[in-house]
Amino acid sequence: MATNPGSGTRATILVVDDTPESLRFLTSTLEHAGMTVLIAVDGLAALDLLEHVTPDLVLMDAVMPGLDGFKTTRRIKSDSRFRHLPVIFMTGLTETEHVVHGLEAGGVDYVHKPIVVDELLARVSVHLANARVAQGSQLALDTAGRPSFAIDDAGATIWLTPLATATIERLFPGWASRDGRLPGQLAAVVEHLQQPGVPPGAQASLKVAESAVECTFLRQSGADQWLFRLTERREGDAERLLAERHGLTSREAEVLVWISRGKQNREISEILHISPRTVNKHLEQIFVKMGVENRASATAIAVATLSQ
Repeated sequence: MATNPGSGTRATILVVDDTPESLRFLTSTLEHAGMTVLIAVDGLAALDLLEHVTPDLVLMDAVMPGLDGFKTTRRIKSDSRFRHLPVIFMTGLTETEHVVHGLEAGGVDYVHKPIVVDELLARVSVHLANARVAQGSQLALDTAGRPSFAIDDAGATIWLTPLATATIERLFPGWASRDGRLPGQLAAVVEHLQQPGVPPGAQASLKVAESAVECTFLRQSGADQWLFRLTERREGDAERLLAERHGLTSREAEVLVWISRGKQNREISEILHISPRTVNKHLEQIFVKMGVENRASATAIAVATLSQ
């Protein structure tokens, strides 16, 4: 599975070229500009490298023996993992049809050989910035309707969904999104989830007033963007949700919550201070209202409801 090479804001550029002189020139130029350079001497080598690392941008020689730059780019763009990966073609070809061919293959720009350093660096800089904005926008769309946010390696906020901003402002009075950083307590939880080896889906929580705030690490995208989702849980939320969704009474919803947590009738009777017989009567009504025949089915539906 492809992973991002390194951390911080240092951009990683994959250069695909079969000419040693070009590789030396481009490596020197890009490294001098503060970028990390990866090298592939042909299209197949580039595809193999992308299975292990994901660069921020690709400089692709259009004309190479075997799998040329156009075909290689088509292969790259056919993989959903690299949909937003910008590819700039490098070529001595100047005919309009070649430019069109490159754009149709998925390229975002062209630089002509012999390469002019200032022009190359300007184009690389522009497309790196555009890719970052596009990727951030896509992530925001992916999390629409949920309180989500992205931060960089240093903990500075890159973007927040409107719901995340409203949630954090309500839970942490005095905080404003213009601060550029998360509130201290939340920042500490997020920093814990940014430690090496923490897998996507990992969660950490903190208590804020009457709420339990759960932070979920969704993924790291790009060299310096970490995506998280917030979930606020308050006492009684689960019961209210189950009652509303399935037409249950408050007591039936309480029984169903504990059923979904794997508790048996006798344990539930002790927790709710009612007899096991009463628990069983509530269960019978729960089955009827949910249209199920047994405890396992009710549990499955309850878990699915609460996980939404």
